[in-house]
Amino acid sequence: MVEPFDEIIHQPLRLRIMAALNAMPAKTGLEFTRLKSLTGATDGNLGAHIETLSKAGYVAVEKAFVAKRPQTTVIQTSAGRAAFARHVAHLREIIDRAEGG
Repeated sequence: MVEPFDEIIHQPLRLRIMAALNAMPAKTGLEFTRLKSLTGATDGNLGAHIETLSKAGYVAVEKAFVAKRPQTTVIQTSAGRAAFARHVAHLREIIDRAEGG
């Protein structure tokens, strides 16, 4: 039986964010501008969705200064990795059922 989707992750931009972060080794993240480029989001939109994921405990946000410039790095938490894996499993189950598997 297919469990309900994780509504936090299911939103298209947040799904792209989580997929991009999931491709990274555990405990490493992506710099905000790289994540923006990968997802095609605007600064404000990306920031709002990262905030939602952060409040859910799915990502951690680290802020630092590099060469006197602010740098924001987004890292998927272990809870975020587990939630993303469950979400992908739900999608696969739907696909398998549709294919008669």
